[in-house]
Amino acid sequence: MTNASTLGDEVHPALPELSPPELVRYGRHLSLPNIGLHGQRRLKAARVLIVGAGGLGSPAALYLAGAGVGTVGLVDFDVVDASNLHRQLLHGTHDVGRRKLDSARDRLHDVNPHVHVEGYDTRLTASNAMEILREYDVVLDGTDNFATRYLVNDACVLLGKPNVYGSIFRFEGQASLFATDRGPCYRCLYPEPPPPGTVPSCAEGGVLGVLPGLVGTIQATEAIKLLAGIGESLAGRLLLIDALTMQFRTIRIARDPDCPMCATRTITELVDYDVFCGTPEPQHDDDAVPEITPRELAARLRRGDDFDLIDVREPYEWDAGHIAGALLLPLNTLDTAMTPRDAFREIVVMCRSGGRSADAARRLRAAGVARVSSLAGGILRWDAEIDATGEAR
Repeated sequence: MTNASTLGDEVHPALPELSPPELVRYGRHLSLPNIGLHGQRRLKAARVLIVGAGGLGSPAALYLAGAGVGTVGLVDFDVVDASNLHRQLLHGTHDVGRRKLDSARDRLHDVNPHVHVEGYDTRLTASNAMEILREYDVVLDGTDNFATRYLVNDACVLLGKPNVYGSIFRFEGQASLFATDRGPCYRCLYPEPPPPGTVPSCAEGGVLGVLPGLVGTIQATEAIKLLAGIGESLAGRLLLIDALTMQFRTIRIARDPDCPMCATRTITELVDYDVFCGTPEPQHDDDAVPEITPRELAARLRRGDDFDLIDVREPYEWDAGHIAGALLLPLNTLDTAMTPRDAFREIVVMCRSGGRSADAARRLRAAGVARVSSLAGGILRWDAEIDATGEAR
């Protein structure tokens, strides 16, 4: 078992002093025999990177800032949406439409003005991951897709950075610590990604709002133990959480002796993780999905043009508001719901913001639908540009 003290003082041989206000703020830590003044100075010297300022990153960032981690880095390129707010407590109602990095920085500085927040307004990719991650002592994975999880794992192994892993789905969560000296990595647990489309996203499958709070707080706990050099880590163990039955259990996971990442070391550089996970980005103009703007769609609906408008969101999203005349076909039912006649119809696909509809359009085109397009910006852009009567605002 890997002990949390694997991050020793050699990482920060010259520990910073605590100011008088910090001595007051961290008083309850200072009174803990396992942390004390020395452990708190280690936290102040530490740098933790959180990939994703969403459901997992929110509680983790709040507690790391509250604990006095000196530098918290955040990687996120998204903006705050109202559907985030039931679980992403870094952000509030007044932040809707703001960059998540901006609202997160304001919130963390309010929690603890002594903490330095570094933001990276970008998607983490194979071309920038090594440069970003190498500046940190611990990396906390708050991502929601397999491609970025493999990317974070591989970069951490190559750089020798502990990877505090967490994932959530509906009512279940997982947490572990990967990429330590003797422990396994994410590839040891999941050597291959699941087939594309077999695991719904949170938007499609839903998630209990408090669940990322549970898992993200556990991730923060693991990071704090590592940095302070206390306790026993989750390295070599996978914590499984079932919120419906409120059961927590752990299973042992060992390093796979054939793991190409952390054992045989046959992987020596980062790869294209979208391709690895079967979700490649369009590489050629021929792969691009034709788009229709809300104004163009509204004009065609007013004229009564002959085409099918298919909404691939989930029923709860449809109930919150939809375009009159659209047909609800959630993305995971699309393949079985289409009929041969649809190959001869013109189809416009729509979703919340355009991502799922672009995926659906590609599927339809691969199935032989010749005339298919995606609503640019989804219903979010429609609501912003088109009023209730179907006229441009």
